[in-house]
Amino acid sequence: MKSGVFEVPSFQRNYVWDLRRASKLIESLILGLPVPQLFLYESRRNRFLVVDGQQRLMSIYYFIQKRFPRMEKRSALRRFIDEKGQLAPEHLENDEYFSNFDLKLPSRLPSVSNPLDSLNYDTLGPEKTTLDLRTIRSVIIKQNKPDIDLSSVYEIFNRLNTGGMNLTPQEIRTSLYPSDFYKLLYRLNLNPRWREVIGAPEPDLRLRDIEILLRGFAMLIDGDKYSPSMTRFLNVFSKSMTNAGPADLKHLEEVFLAFLQATNSLRPGVFGTRSRKLNVSVFESVFAAAAAPMYERVRNHVEPLSEGKVDALKSDREFIDAASTKSTDKKKVAVRLAKARFALREDGNETDGT
Repeated sequence: MKSGVFEVPSFQRNYVWDLRRASKLIESLILGLPVPQLFLYESRRNRFLVVDGQQRLMSIYYFIQKRFPRMEKRSALRRFIDEKGQLAPEHLENDEYFSNFDLKLPSRLPSVSNPLDSLNYDTLGPEKTTLDLRTIRSVIIKQNKPDIDLSSVYEIFNRLNTGGMNLTPQEIRTSLYPSDFYKLLYRLNLNPRWREVIGAPEPDLRLRDIEILLRGFAMLIDGDKYSPSMTRFLNVFSKSMTNAGPADLKHLEEVFLAFLQATNSLRPGVFGTRSRKLNVSVFESVFAAAAAPMYERVRNHVEPLSEGKVDALKSDREFIDAASTKSTDKKKVAVRLAKARFALREDGNETDGT
């Protein structure tokens, strides 16, 4: 991990295990219990992408480093890894990002404490040698065919994780279509104004906020081509965006930032409903309608959004129906987009350049 031989690629989800689960993995290795295999893809000589087993691999790495990542800082740590390829010593030593990794293990027998509980890598004693040897002997499968593509890697990843890991659709989608477009989504997802709009200070570890951004752009660019299912639509759109060039991506970033500026006068939660801080159907419809003139280069800006018109849209019976029942039906999506365009045009957002 330190030398960069193992790489956790950007298409992998964040590290999500808690201290108790990571401790149980270390205990299993020491006791010689079966541990699932790691699956690596040799992208180039002595460089391996971690296709399956990131949680296990990182748990071992963190334990040997005697440091465990704080849950609220994991998105930031992942950004460091994506940018530099690995964590720097100053990150591991920073108590703002890490706490000490002392095993947290329950007793295996009543009234008898677990002898491994509260130990760290340095205080394991004889068990330390056992851990090291059994870790080295863990079976590693590598796929190094020169003509294999990432979709094949994804299929392996998907089948290995189906059921047990409960991956979100976006975590799987990100695995299949890594691209500069997705890097843009990650960058936009950190924008302070976007975090205010979405009502969450920190990025979601399971990438649900990335999916909201993806849906917004998909409806802006290909909304008129939508057909169910939503998962398939977003997959097809993600694949198409792997070919987006630097100029296209720069334009999309400018459009999104202009949209955020256009929301400055809106109250927090205006894109939400009573039960949610942000309703995806509301957001994607308003975003696609408001950003369309600039995206289509009719204007060089996004008109400021009217809170009254957004509220009126959310109160429209047809829009409510299209957003709440069978919301991924082709007709319902078309109704939402049309209603949003009409509401914003009524507020002065004509699309003829006047």
